[in-house]
Amino acid sequence: MPAPQGWMAAAILTSAQAAGILLGGTAMAETDKPDLPAQLVKDFHGAFGNHHARAVHAKGVILEGRFEPSPDAQVASKAEVFTGNRRVSVRFSDFTGLPDIPDTSGDANPRGLAIKFDLPDGATYDIVAHSFNGFPVATAAEFSTLLQALPLSGPDAAKPTALDRFFADHPRAQAFFTTQKPPPESFATTAYFGVNAFTFTDATGRPLTVRYRFVPGAGEHHLESDALKTRSASYLVDEIGPRVAAHPITFMWQAQIAEPADRADDPSMAWPETRRLITLGVITIDKAVENTPERDRALLFMPGDVPPGIGIADPMLAVRNAAYPVSFGERQ
Repeated sequence: MPAPQGWMAAAILTSAQAAGILLGGTAMAETDKPDLPAQLVKDFHGAFGNHHARAVHAKGVILEGRFEPSPDAQVASKAEVFTGNRRVSVRFSDFTGLPDIPDTSGDANPRGLAIKFDLPDGATYDIVAHSFNGFPVATAAEFSTLLQALPLSGPDAAKPTALDRFFADHPRAQAFFTTQKPPPESFATTAYFGVNAFTFTDATGRPLTVRYRFVPGAGEHHLESDALKTRSASYLVDEIGPRVAAHPITFMWQAQIAEPADRADDPSMAWPETRRLITLGVITIDKAVENTPERDRALLFMPGDVPPGIGIADPMLAVRNAAYPVSFGERQ
C-alpha cells in the first residue's frame, strides 16, 4: 500500500504517541453504543492531540451575512428557514484538530463550511459541510475505528498496519484520503457538500430526500504547487476578510434530490451528478467580524437540530449532534 497522504499522514506522524489513550474494540452499530459520541471526541484527540479547541476543524474564521430563500425552497419544505430572509453566521475552517495547521498544507483538506441561520423567537438552524462530496465511511462507528487506526499505523508499525487493514475493507475511505482537491485560492472559491441526508416535508406532507451543496459565486479556483509556495501559512484566514470588505461573497445553496436507488443512510456514497438539483436560495457573506478565541469557543453548531419541515434521513447526524456538545464543553 502507498504511504499515507494528506491529513492522514499528519495525524499518524504527529500523534503516534497518543495510541495508548485510545479505547479498543470493534465498530458497533450506533444504537448499540451510547457512548459513541464521547468516544469519537476521544478518537479525534488521539489522532490530533487535545488542544482545548474544536476536536476537528479547529482552525477557522467567522463571518456574517444573510440568506435569501428561493420560491422553489418554499415549495419543497415548510421549514421556517425558507419563509423569509435570514441573518447567518458562517465559519470557514481547515481540517484536523490542529489549531495551527498551515493553510498551505494538503493535510488541511477537506475545508469546512458551517452556517448558523437565525430564525424567529431566538431559534437557529445549523448546517455543517465540507469540500469533498462524500464521507470516508458509512457510519459513525466505522469512523471511530478509522480514527483509532491512525496513530497505530505510523512508519514503524508492523505491516499490514491497522490502517492497511481498514482500507482493505473500506476502499472509499482510501479514496477519500487520496483524492482531495488542491488547496483553494480562497475559502470563497471551493464548493462545499453537506454529506448527510435530510428529508424535506412540504405543506401537504410530501417527503423529499436531499443532500446539501454550496456552489461559490466566484467559481471554483484551486492553487497549483508553484502558486501555493508563494502563500503564507495563514493565507486563507488572512485573505477572506479583505475579500468580503471589497465585495460580498455568495454561495448558491442547492439540494440534490435522491432517487429510489440512492442510499440516504450511507454518506460515503456520493449520489450521481445526474440527480436533479433545486436551488434553495443564495447566501451572501458581507461582514467580517472580530475573531477572538472567546468568540470561536462560544460558537456551537448542531447539525442534527432540525426545524419542522426538515427531518433527519441519515442516522449519523444523531451521533454527530451528540458529539459536538462534548467537544464544546471541553473547549470551554
